[in-house]
Amino acid sequence: MFLIAGPCAIENREMVFLTARTLKEVCGELGIQLIFKASFDKANRTSLSQRGIGMDEGLHILSDIKTELGLPILTDVHESWQCERVAEVADVLQIPAFLSRQTDLLLAASRTGRTVNVKKGQFMAPWDMQGAVNKIRSVRPEAEVWLTERGSSFGYGRLVVDMTSLVEMRKMGCPIVFDATHSVQQPSSAQGVTGGNREMVPYLMRAALAVGIDGLFLEVHPDPDKAISDAANQLRLSDIRTILRQAKAIDILAHDL
Repeated sequence: MFLIAGPCAIENREMVFLTARTLKEVCGELGIQLIFKASFDKANRTSLSQRGIGMDEGLHILSDIKTELGLPILTDVHESWQCERVAEVADVLQIPAFLSRQTDLLLAASRTGRTVNVKKGQFMAPWDMQGAVNKIRSVRPEAEVWLTERGSSFGYGRLVVDMTSLVEMRKMGCPIVFDATHSVQQPSSAQGVTGGNREMVPYLMRAALAVGIDGLFLEVHPDPDKAISDAANQLRLSDIRTILRQAKAIDILAHDL
């Protein structure tokens, strides 16, 4: 199991480095491969609110984390023109769930030569993700593509996770990632702001690990209640060691079966 983890948004340099150093320390203790994640822009907000630090400063901070801490980097791209520049820093380009069918964005991400992580749209069936894989590999047949489950829309303001989607998407021959923190979102449920329930993250995480996944995605923040994005579903940095110990144990057990 590899881990994609970090704060939802890059709010400032100090917070991001604190999170990255702590995650590196814990993952080093547990023997977990860490890919650091943070977004320089949150373009898919419910309302016109804080979006992040911006691409210029955000990429500078991510570059410093990569150089100083020796961590691979994953970050989101929202428009095709961003891909080439972001790929100068990021090892993995992430396609947000709402954009998982955007052809030009998928093609541009593939052209960079980087790994592309596509989050399954909340509105998509797992087998429909074959289209995203095909688009990426139409440019570069050897492209490394990861597919991430992050819940499906279930009425207004609710998401549910169909664990069979992890099995269905694995048939496409791609590494499968489970995003446990976005899967507990409650979209637009808190007066125009996305709510969530971080208390449910460990339960969904354990279920996905038992099914069998290649990667785990967790958003982590030193003080999530004060985060500018996903405050209700990000995990507390102080809890991450305990949560990852559980994840490691279940992952080992699942692969021994």
